Amino acid sequence: MSDTPFGFGLPPEEPEDGDEGKKKDPTGAGQGSGGPANPFGFGPGAGGDNPFAAMFGSMNPNDLGAAFQQLGQMLSYEGGPVNWDMAKQIARQTVSQGTADGSKDASVGPSERSSVDEALRLADLWLDGVTSLPSGSVSTVAWSRAEWVEASLPAWQQLVDPVAERVGLAMGDVLPEEMQAMAGPLIGMMRSMGGAMFGQQIGQAVGVLAGEVVGSTDIGLPLGPAGKAALLPLNVERFGKDLSVPQDEVRLYLALREAAHQRLFAHVPWLRSHLFGAVEAYARGIKVDTSKLEDVVGQFDPSQPEQLQDALQQGMFQPEDTPEQKASLARLETALALVEGWVDAVVHEAAKSRLTSADALRETMRRRRATGGPAEQTFATLIGLQLRPRRLRDASRLWASLTDARGVDGRDGLWGHPDMLPTAQDLDDPDGFVHHEQLDFSELDKMLGEAAKGTQQPAAEERSEDEPGDGSKGDGKGDSDR
Repeated sequence: MSDTPFGFGLPPEEPEDGDEGKKKDPTGAGQGSGGPANPFGFGPGAGGDNPFAAMFGSMNPNDLGAAFQQLGQMLSYEGGPVNWDMAKQIARQTVSQGTADGSKDASVGPSERSSVDEALRLADLWLDGVTSLPSGSVSTVAWSRAEWVEASLPAWQQLVDPVAERVGLAMGDVLPEEMQAMAGPLIGMMRSMGGAMFGQQIGQAVGVLAGEVVGSTDIGLPLGPAGKAALLPLNVERFGKDLSVPQDEVRLYLALREAAHQRLFAHVPWLRSHLFGAVEAYARGIKVDTSKLEDVVGQFDPSQPEQLQDALQQGMFQPEDTPEQKASLARLETALALVEGWVDAVVHEAAKSRLTSADALRETMRRRRATGGPAEQTFATLIGLQLRPRRLRDASRLWASLTDARGVDGRDGLWGHPDMLPTAQDLDDPDGFVHHEQLDFSELDKMLGEAAKGTQQPAAEERSEDEPGDGSKGDGKGDSDR
């Protein structure tokens, strides 16, 4: 680690030739990266007599003002580990710029809202015959990309804050121990910048993702409000653009997936907290590469804010290679795979006899996931986690086999408790899980109920002995006589 972390250094010495040196630098600004012209060491600070001119000279006044405004936001932020106001602002800006193919966001019209509502309601009817879980959609909605950003940010906050907190703590660790006691304001500024770094990164990622997602559950997690089934008509159209499949079928297939996710999250009450808890547990085992962190902050150029996104995308997170971290990773990957696999199996069962392109749409969605689609890439960027797409196919095959072996009720009954679900090892051997000896949970419930009654039996018998005139219970017979 350098002796002057983050570019905070001593001013350069005065040139030996005194006045002659000042002639070369009429501003009197000095030339070092830690000098008065660039007191915080931000920007190149080299290659010219005036570092500020090197940094901002090519910017027009509007861009210069925006750069200083953004820097001010970064340094003044005093909230949590992520500057979510900045994230929201950048996500909305990214959405307004459109996608790489020129697709621009637009408000959803009445006809599109009607089509989405009809598709989601029909999807719920079709799902009634293939799952025992009832509808989980309280309402339906058609979102623009900007509306998706607004609706999903609270969930992103719950997902990302645990990891960002790790970076915030690392901000203080990058300074030498002897400097930490007297560098309180500096550490506070660095943490503010860390919150801004994450705000920049998350805003950019969520804004790009808004141009790709088709609903509120694309990454297998509930990103929208509970009970609100949603589709994004513009992105649904883009999804089916090159598939040679009627748009109505595309919309219906994606509506089936959205409605199936909604059922699962609505009627498996522990599932949401189980998934988000697994993300948090995984985050606790992530290490931050503090040397990269120091380089990023020390070389930050406010005229090029995209450097912040690039730095985080280059791998600042390093999961610890411990049994606990591996268990957290397996738990999260398995849970996400089981959710996605169940949805894939259930939707295919509902669609295969009704949609002529069901197989093609299913394979398109699977390939999208297997090739590391935007959802998986964003997830990996934000929490340092890479999903293994093969788990999704394994889980889908397992749920389909369970349907054949145990029926719809037996399959869906496994969601009753997390301990009843297949494990990562079961995904390696789906047939073994499906056909192993099954416990009769109805008998188990009966036994537990009888045991609970048994704890109350002595009190009942005491009453019967004290009250012999109380019908059959007054016969005076004890357990030994029965």
